Amino acid sequence: MDTSAQNIKFNKQGECNFCEDLLKVINLNSAKEKEKNKLEKIINKIKKEGSGNKYDCIVGVSGGVDSSWVLVKVKEFGLRPLAVHMDNGWNSELAQNNISNLITSLNVDFYTHVIDWEEYKNLMQAFFNANVVDIELLYDNAMLAVNYKLAKKFNIKYVLSGMNNSTEGMAIPMNWHWYKFDKMNIKAIAKKSGLNKFETFPSIGTLEKIIYEKVFKINWINILDFLIYKKEDVINKLEENYGYKRYKYKHYESIFTRFYQGFILPEKFGIDKRLMHLSTLIITQQISRANALEITKEKPYKDLQELKNDKLYFLKKMNWSEDELENYISRDIISHKVFESEIDIKNFLNRILPKSIKKILKKIIKK
Repeated sequence: MDTSAQNIKFNKQGECNFCEDLLKVINLNSAKEKEKNKLEKIINKIKKEGSGNKYDCIVGVSGGVDSSWVLVKVKEFGLRPLAVHMDNGWNSELAQNNISNLITSLNVDFYTHVIDWEEYKNLMQAFFNANVVDIELLYDNAMLAVNYKLAKKFNIKYVLSGMNNSTEGMAIPMNWHWYKFDKMNIKAIAKKSGLNKFETFPSIGTLEKIIYEKVFKINWINILDFLIYKKEDVINKLEENYGYKRYKYKHYESIFTRFYQGFILPEKFGIDKRLMHLSTLIITQQISRANALEITKEKPYKDLQELKNDKLYFLKKMNWSEDELENYISRDIISHKVFESEIDIKNFLNRILPKSIKKILKKIIKK
């Protein structure tokens, strides 16, 4: 980690506050893992509360390693998952093949939510026009919305996520991303470009999130945190048993994510997300610091032809010229804070007692 991360501080040993915070979380999780039958109790609870339903949990799958392994383990646990994928028009062929092989091998029901491309493209353009850092707020927010809505529709109480402390536990610096349930921020940025309403785009705000969790009792569980999870070991098992093909870096299953993290973030925002991903792997003893430093000496796109291909694909899909891309990269960065946001709402609601929230939300629903 370096000073591209906002509010980073280093102690006398050269350790940064992001690493220190991750170490505390990992120690806490290690203590939890030692509790007798902790994971078994979670699995039994999911089975009990899902009894009588067609599915007892939802697993969001992107084609990435983490979510793929969750689906594998969930089937091993004897659960009945509905696998959910959100297609925003940027899936790589490799990701599609990985998902197809996994779904077929595990014989699970699969639901794909396909976002209207023209509407999504217009929303992406609005984010580019705004010059804000978290363009993938659109995908992440829509993905959360789709999973919560399907959980409610099928009366499923558990969404089992691939998020985990072992490979992505380090907190993301605030200047590298934005609050993922900020529907208000998405609307404000869209409105700035003349998009006054969403026709089909699935979205979720802070209040809706709390309603799903407190009223409909939908739980979001990072199940991998209760397992021994070593990324390289898992990739090898996926390759051996499910025809899985690996990606060069984390989250490269999407062509846009690859272009965003490998080109847009470094070139426009001075951000290399590999620093955070590799730092997490160092802390969790999955890679040496020396090896990680060697990796960061390379460009995010080691293959210049792949960069050229992705750039051409991006320009064609967004209907941009080379000049428009260069102009975008050179423009000043604008903070998400310039636009309306739900962060103050989130902070306020977090201070209210849970029982009070539940009473308030029930009144809102009745209205």
